[in-house]
Amino acid sequence: MRMFDFDDEAAELAEMCFSWIRGRVDNPPPFVAPPTPTELAMHLGRTITPHGLGSTEAMHLFARHIATSAIVLDSPRHGALVPGAPTIAATLFDACVGASALVAEAWLEASGAIAAENQALRWLSDLAGLPPDAGGCFVSGGTAGNLSALCTARDAHAMERRTVAVGADAHASIAKALRVLGLHALIVPSDERGRLTGAALSDALLAADDDGRSVDVFAVVATAGATNAGSIDDLAGVAEISHERDLWFHVDAAYGGAALCAPSARDRFTGIEAVDSLIIDPHKWLFAPLDCCGLLYREPARALPVHQQSASYLDAMRVEGEWDPADYALHLTRRARGLPFWFSLATYGTDAYAEAVEAVLATTRTAARHIDAAPHVELILEPELGVLLFRRPGWSEGDYLAWSRALFSDGTAFVLPTRWHGETVGRFVFLHPKTTIELFDEVLAAMA
Repeated sequence: MRMFDFDDEAAELAEMCFSWIRGRVDNPPPFVAPPTPTELAMHLGRTITPHGLGSTEAMHLFARHIATSAIVLDSPRHGALVPGAPTIAATLFDACVGASALVAEAWLEASGAIAAENQALRWLSDLAGLPPDAGGCFVSGGTAGNLSALCTARDAHAMERRTVAVGADAHASIAKALRVLGLHALIVPSDERGRLTGAALSDALLAADDDGRSVDVFAVVATAGATNAGSIDDLAGVAEISHERDLWFHVDAAYGGAALCAPSARDRFTGIEAVDSLIIDPHKWLFAPLDCCGLLYREPARALPVHQQSASYLDAMRVEGEWDPADYALHLTRRARGLPFWFSLATYGTDAYAEAVEAVLATTRTAARHIDAAPHVELILEPELGVLLFRRPGWSEGDYLAWSRALFSDGTAFVLPTRWHGETVGRFVFLHPKTTIELFDEVLAAMA
């Protein structure tokens, strides 16, 4: 069967793939308006046929119409949502991981890959100040990480309790995880920066004491780097209340946790060392390709009976005393998604990561001062990480949307407005170390 033979056609396809990868890494494409479904249908035509199109035609369709019909995540001009910026080493090595056919769910199947991934997880654990026995696994993203951690908290810690205390500005994946797990939320009001504080958590629990609801709370979720404003919750205060009340303390640091490697930002995370569980997404600000979220437990043994799957064919694979990543999250089959992150860390060293994150923080601070100096815009919050919120006085939501579309259509930048305390405002996320202050000045100038 030719699908499995490395013949002349396969060799030619390999050259086409290698050539495309090199060109893509060397020259990221510009922003383009997404085609309509009708336009894409016309360009692609019927691609799934009984006899196939052949690799040359299929690769042509991918390079010409599929890969170009996307807003690239790794552009220095991407300032919306939370983008990504994988290193050259991580990007290229991801192709090796794909070709390796590694199934990294169990030590027996891929011990080398798991050992390497665990070194990368150990670095994340050390950044957060977790004990030597802490550990976990890589999952697909923050949603899977938060869901797996809260499932562990429910089954290993909660007994019959069904409520989790969360800040009003917690990520939407927390609400989704609670729905999936059949749990309830005790919403704690945020402060003026959108942060959950220890004082507010204490007040909410005391208020719940009055009608007996607080006895149902078994966990608290704090955020270290909110997606909308980049704010970091009062981790030390929340950790103290969690300890006093014997509550599972989970921190969603999917975006902001990367700044733990920056000496200038480390003190903003005081209290994170007290977590019971933690997530950090290397595919965000730690320069790994999609999809990669580090899920960590202070005591991994508490997660194992929650997530370990048992079947006759699975039990035969177990190696006593070794690490099976399938046992620590809501997954079984998994690619070795942490390997590109490990390879990049091993290639460049952790000092390079600290330098890159510090560079982004410095550019963000400079951008905030440029907003202060501009007569037509106002800074809303001093940035804690790499997110800036700003307003153009007198503008409506329609004005912000027009500004966003104009910047995108002329290829200047991809930015999107957001809402802050009910008001539509401008937002820019600094994440790529190559995003320049000159680019941000163009974004501001477009508001004039």
